[in-house]
Amino acid sequence: MSCSTEGIRFLRACQADRAMKIQRHVVAAIVTVLGLGFGPNPSFAEGARTDNQIAYYQQLLTRNPRNSKAYYGLGDALIRKAREIGDPDYFNRAEEALKRSLEIAPNNAGAMRHLAYVFYSRHEFEAAATHARKAIEMDATDGDSYGILGDALLEVGKYDEAKAAYEKMMQLEDSLYSRSRLAGLKSLQGDTAGSIVDLEQAIAVGKEAKQPAESIAWTEWQLGSDYFALGKLQEAERYYLQSLQTYPNYYRALAGLAQLRGAQKRYDEAIDLYQKAIAILPMPDYAAALGDIYAKIGRQGQAKQQYELVEYIGRLSILNKVLYNRELAYFYADHDIKLKESLELAQRELDYRRDIYAYDVVGWNLYKNGKAEEARDAIEKALSLGTRDARLFYHAGMIYHSLHAKDKAKEYLARALSTNPFFHPIFAETAAQALKQLERSVQQAGVEGQGQGG
Repeated sequence: MSCSTEGIRFLRACQADRAMKIQRHVVAAIVTVLGLGFGPNPSFAEGARTDNQIAYYQQLLTRNPRNSKAYYGLGDALIRKAREIGDPDYFNRAEEALKRSLEIAPNNAGAMRHLAYVFYSRHEFEAAATHARKAIEMDATDGDSYGILGDALLEVGKYDEAKAAYEKMMQLEDSLYSRSRLAGLKSLQGDTAGSIVDLEQAIAVGKEAKQPAESIAWTEWQLGSDYFALGKLQEAERYYLQSLQTYPNYYRALAGLAQLRGAQKRYDEAIDLYQKAIAILPMPDYAAALGDIYAKIGRQGQAKQQYELVEYIGRLSILNKVLYNRELAYFYADHDIKLKESLELAQRELDYRRDIYAYDVVGWNLYKNGKAEEARDAIEKALSLGTRDARLFYHAGMIYHSLHAKDKAKEYLARALSTNPFFHPIFAETAAQALKQLERSVQQAGVEGQGQGG
């Protein structure tokens, strides 16, 4: 979409685009100062194809500004570009193109579905669900619309409705996208074995159907992440490397592999991989993870730089404040800073999204603010699906520990370490130390009880 050729309708969108570009240049400067540099685009060949498609549709629209299909094609290419490089600016541009397509051809179900995906990607979940339902009204045979509807419902904690949408999608199309969505839901429900099987099948189906490389790489990265969450480092490494082979320099896989190298205590490699991921896409959770690695090995000055970058990225724009509220609330609580503000962020997140992780981030922040009784109510809701997540178990264990509920604390700290003893470079050790302390206190209480009985 060219700002010079699209006329007054797109003036505001173009101004917003320029503002986002300025903000990205600021982040680029900070990242460069921190010595991270900027790497190449994730996959040059794939990215070039997408850029060529964007240019192609722009040329069509220069010749005919009333070409609904060209606006739809442009929106589709811009969405793909956003996924490839993780830049939300492209979602904003896609929205404008898709809305123009619908103005010209109001019954374009594909454009309506894509618009729903744009809203979903910007965490506008209610709007995403509304537009997905409109797309389904236009074409009830389009499985992808059911998939996006399920995604939006999942993010606000409506798990039964999300499951129904995903199952309908699967009835309509057996694809990488339907299988990977069902896998995500199974993982949340604690069926990690079923999730892994679905992801493996999704990859096979996606390759056979010649789906975009980024989509296949995403699924391989997700499979690696599922294995890492279970502490299976060898299997996780296999799929992270496979993702990078499918889509070179894929930022998600670089960060996943960095986390794995940290778990293996190969800290120099972890640092290098996190730096590469941040150079491609500065995300607050990547900067926080890199800071934690620096802190782990005693490089506090560099850790502080990364922690400052976390805050800067999280507050860079209005959109970032929506996208990264949860990450900031976790970051503040994890590092015992700005705890009052962090709790406010977490509570706003819960008002907006009532999924299990919204309850977890509230529970963790309540605990950090000395409100353990309230934290217990929140963490119990976070655990309600049976999700096998070591950090959830760790949070629960520490909350119960503060309440002197020793049996519950021991149970959840032990579950955190048995699920994944490598779940965090610092907190895994904290969990192990707290568990040992609890075991010693129980043993000491038993000895004292025997002495009193004698």
